[in-house]
Amino acid sequence: MNPESIDVTRLRWFVAVAEELHFARAAKSLHISRQKLSHTVIDLEQELGTKLFVPGAQPAQLTEAGQQLLRDAGDIIARAEEKPAPMAAEDVALRVGFVPGVTVSKWTRIWSERFPNTPLEMLPIPMAEQLTALRDERVDACFVRLPIDREGLSAIPLYRELPVVVVPKDHTLSIFEQVGMGDLEGERIQDSSDIDAIAGTIELVAAGVGVAIVPHSIARLYARRDLVYRTMMGVPATEIALAWPAAHTTELIEEFVGIVRGRSEHSSRAQAQRKKTEPKKTTAKRSTRNVAKNAGAKKKPAKRRGR
Repeated sequence: MNPESIDVTRLRWFVAVAEELHFARAAKSLHISRQKLSHTVIDLEQELGTKLFVPGAQPAQLTEAGQQLLRDAGDIIARAEEKPAPMAAEDVALRVGFVPGVTVSKWTRIWSERFPNTPLEMLPIPMAEQLTALRDERVDACFVRLPIDREGLSAIPLYRELPVVVVPKDHTLSIFEQVGMGDLEGERIQDSSDIDAIAGTIELVAAGVGVAIVPHSIARLYARRDLVYRTMMGVPATEIALAWPAAHTTELIEEFVGIVRGRSEHSSRAQAQRKKTEPKKTTAKRSTRNVAKNAGAKKKPAKRRGR
């Protein structure tokens, strides 16, 4: 395989390991997992048909082929950086994931108004895959449910969700607005930790097999006429955040973060883009003044103000 055909990102990852001669330190500097870095190097060795690192060597040690690739890598990466970007930022779609319970319609609407020429792809992500979706670059950013391993990630907490208890409509607890854990004594509390499997849990509650404590948005998402939910007191709230790989903080992501944080349109790049496309008003103003002048309109001279 010709080294020139190697993906530049993977080549940079190889260089990081080759210079550090330590996979864990290299992975940390790249803001990726050590496992992902190891797999990338193994795949690279298989494609090249040769070993780049001496098997089992501690610390890591380059083979002759690895040393040669390291010598070639600098020029390859430099040439790749000199090439113009194939597409403008406005032509690239922003992929944003969201876990169950997160409503994204408000943000998508604002995005389409401010950046009509930049596609925004909203992708539902199972909660169990919220971290891997970011690590594997399936999405550029993701609305996640905390806690989450934040290594290599930027994350901004957005809001907290009060937990609620879901009970049958004719349950004795349905008459209360708020419920404490003491009120659930003797009740069978279903395991609702797996948000992705919550539909089955809700079915059990509807069948009269216990109750379930879930985030408020999840209760709304699976609302049924035969069930009600009441606010739980004394149970920690869950938190929703927007997370993205820190090393891949692009201009589009910064704009989306601004929208989610409530940044006004006037402080966004949308303002600058709109100024480039909107027609100039200078001509119209001059025409108005000329018409008034030609019609003989007289204005009282303005009083000069002292400095």
